[in-house]
Amino acid sequence: MRIKILRILICLSFFFVPQVFADQYPSKVITIVVPFSAGGPADVLARLLARPMGASLKTQVIIENVTGAGSTIGANRVAKAPPDGYTLLLHNLGHSTAITLYRKLAYHPINDFEPIGLIADIPMTLVTKKDLPPNDLKELLAYVKTNRQKINLANAGPGSSAHFCGMLFQTAMQMELTTIPYAGTAPAMIDLLGGQVDILCDQVNNTISQIKAGKIKIIGVTTKKRLPTLPNVPSLHEAGLPNFEITVWNGLYAPKGTPKEIIKTLSLALQESLRDAALKKRCAELGVEVTPESSATPEALRAHLKAEIEKWAPIIKKAGVYAD
Repeated sequence: MRIKILRILICLSFFFVPQVFADQYPSKVITIVVPFSAGGPADVLARLLARPMGASLKTQVIIENVTGAGSTIGANRVAKAPPDGYTLLLHNLGHSTAITLYRKLAYHPINDFEPIGLIADIPMTLVTKKDLPPNDLKELLAYVKTNRQKINLANAGPGSSAHFCGMLFQTAMQMELTTIPYAGTAPAMIDLLGGQVDILCDQVNNTISQIKAGKIKIIGVTTKKRLPTLPNVPSLHEAGLPNFEITVWNGLYAPKGTPKEIIKTLSLALQESLRDAALKKRCAELGVEVTPESSATPEALRAHLKAEIEKWAPIIKKAGVYAD
């Protein structure tokens, strides 16, 4: 009889322990892994989010930059982390392209993560070095057509949003340019400012200060509508590239197997954080579009990630661009 009761108690302990842990969550520092370099667009967004998330969860939220291999090292770090809600991943659209871009990926973007919610969309900008002759899209297309062998297009490395924006731009122009990959957006911008490269398509929060300072030229934005922060800059869609549209969406993830109660806690904290006045003000200044609360949910991020994988797979395959 005692043995039977003991067995029942052991079984009940397995049932209740996860709930106890979830009820105590969080009880220590939470780390958000950003698989990109410090100072880049995703890093800036993560640091803006960390303060209100920490306040909502009543614990410290810190950022750890784990770079390399087109963001896959950082993502794999989180995929293999304990599913206890203390190691999270903030990733952008690259999370949806990696499964097609990389021949050997150590994780699956859907199967190895628990989605928490969408955070923000970051429009992109097509910019050139200051002394490149064209001043608008029409002039740029004509210039590229006659000087294609001399023109180069920078990006932030294979799998980066700048890489895919540049790929779409070349497809829309029906012309291929010499492409120069960098290890991140910062070095690409440095060489654009120095005149070593000609064209770059990068996220607006990485280019807006240089644009407003007049250090680089802006040709257009990648949303169909103009941006409130750059009201005099046309979209590439309205300037002559119909339906050209790409934004860098960002989402928050936990390792697969993280208890549902913890995911719910994190999602609610994310929604509260996106209402934070300071975060919204700074994002608006940078041209970052904070996601509606209805999208800051596991269900919305799961559906969006799946749709983005399906969207980018044929584009990558057609371009024949792969990484090892």
